[in-house]
Amino acid sequence: MNVTTIDWVIIGAFFVISLLIGILTSKKAGSSAKEFFLSGRNMPWWLLGVSMVATTFSADTPNLVTDIVRKNGVSGNWAWWAFLLTGMLTVFVYAKLWRRSEVTTDLEFYELRYSGTGAAFLRAFRAIYLGVFFNVVIMATVSLAAIKIGGVMLGLSPIQTLLIASIVTVIYSSLGGLKGVLLTDFFQFFIAMIGAFGAAYFILDLPEIGSLQGLLAHENVADKLDFVPDFDDPNVYVPLFIIPIAIQWWATWYPGAEPGGGGYIAQRMLSAKDENNAVGATLFFNIAHYALRPWPWIIIALASLVVFPTISDMQTAFPEIPADKLGDDLAYSAMLTFLPTGLLGIVLASLIAAVMSTLSTHLNWGSSYIVNDFYLRFIKPEASDKELVAVGRISTVALMVLSAFLALALSSALHAFNILLQIGAGTGLIFILRWFWWRINAYTEISAMAISFVVAIFFEVINPNVNWIMIPEDQAYLKLIYSVSFTTAGWLLVTFLTRPEKDEVLLSFYRKVHPASWGWKKVLDRYPGEKQVTGQLPREIGLMLIGSIMIYSALFATGFWIYGEALAGSIATVVALAGGVIIYRSWKYIS
Repeated sequence: MNVTTIDWVIIGAFFVISLLIGILTSKKAGSSAKEFFLSGRNMPWWLLGVSMVATTFSADTPNLVTDIVRKNGVSGNWAWWAFLLTGMLTVFVYAKLWRRSEVTTDLEFYELRYSGTGAAFLRAFRAIYLGVFFNVVIMATVSLAAIKIGGVMLGLSPIQTLLIASIVTVIYSSLGGLKGVLLTDFFQFFIAMIGAFGAAYFILDLPEIGSLQGLLAHENVADKLDFVPDFDDPNVYVPLFIIPIAIQWWATWYPGAEPGGGGYIAQRMLSAKDENNAVGATLFFNIAHYALRPWPWIIIALASLVVFPTISDMQTAFPEIPADKLGDDLAYSAMLTFLPTGLLGIVLASLIAAVMSTLSTHLNWGSSYIVNDFYLRFIKPEASDKELVAVGRISTVALMVLSAFLALALSSALHAFNILLQIGAGTGLIFILRWFWWRINAYTEISAMAISFVVAIFFEVINPNVNWIMIPEDQAYLKLIYSVSFTTAGWLLVTFLTRPEKDEVLLSFYRKVHPASWGWKKVLDRYPGEKQVTGQLPREIGLMLIGSIMIYSALFATGFWIYGEALAGSIATVVALAGGVIIYRSWKYIS
């Protein structure tokens, strides 16, 4: 690949601007832990929304989409499109509840909703489990994408790529705190979008492709275009569509798509100026994430089937790539090697932006758990703000180092994605219900974590060797069904066998957050003078469904127009616009 001086200047300018943002925000960020991790709870919806989009626009996402499309066609994207339902539930139901809670992190929620040693254990354990182990796995998948991009497009070794990407990210993340991350995300988002759309546009003009029409008509592509899978074969439509849309979105836990909100999405909602800005930020995020971004990635993935039909074709074209890093997800980077001078620099900067925006968010989010939910809560409650910021900066560096080492051992983003889904299977319903059902307690969540982890280890590590539960290779989706069933049955049993939280804890939570009172009536009825807030839950769920239809319609409208299906595109566009009008007119009821 011929990376010219112009390309390097563009990349260099990107690094300089990112570093400057971190330096300029460092003084304010270092003034207190709340400034470092929540930007003073004064952020507007547009900045938070763009940051959410930029964070989920990680370099491994187009690789993951490419892997999915090459294996299962466009319809395979329901594996992550289904999470829109979770996202819209967060928009219309949970965003304002999170903002009302006024916690510093979503783990602090545990000692607001529960009490005693169970709540303390949950907070401490998940601070380390999510803040370190789980977070490191996520960052490692992002770093793996950076390794593949650096190897294919720049000829860099894995270690060289990780050193370049991680050093700059650690500097501005540790200096600027969340505000530095948010401002850098805002700048990086537009670079990433320009790069993605520019790359798709140019690739369609490659001689091997010829045009959009030529791509869609190619024999390698024609059977990959459907929005839903073939319903003649249950081994195709069940795992690709039925499981994600019926079970996965509410039953599994995955960063950025947590049922009921959580993680870095909750962190941004908690840093919003008010409830209105928290709701607006999450709505913008879901629109941009699902309706705006996917098609450039999908087009490039489809084009890769023409240029590199098999993995061996990529191996021939890029013999320097280690054998354990070769896979269908490599095709995205391989296609970008055809870009011309100038555009190549922008696209490389956009991919670097995608890597850095995700890593910086996970670094700040993970260190917030380590500092607020472990160090301050359990190690040194009297620690000063200066000390807490220092611990946050040290933990930022440590998390980056750990994730870099793990990235060197990984080979597939899709494989990591599936493992993470398996570990969180069956826990999602708790995160949805704990706001609205008084009976859920700390031991509900502890048991769910333990059971889901054991079940995941059983199906991923033990069962393939002992075959206690026979799962045919073409029915691997049964693992998720079994996992959700075992875990859900387990935590329900534990819930009813253990004592509920004390009334004073439940009432304190209810008074602060004001969820709909239906699931709290058994407690509230014991206190006749307690005001029962029925809330607007039915309207909120209705808006969640309307919002989901709106965004899916916008997503498919774009696809129909790309496919040249004007009538279907027009209908989908009208439905999307109608949904937008309904939500706009209902805004006064939302927050």
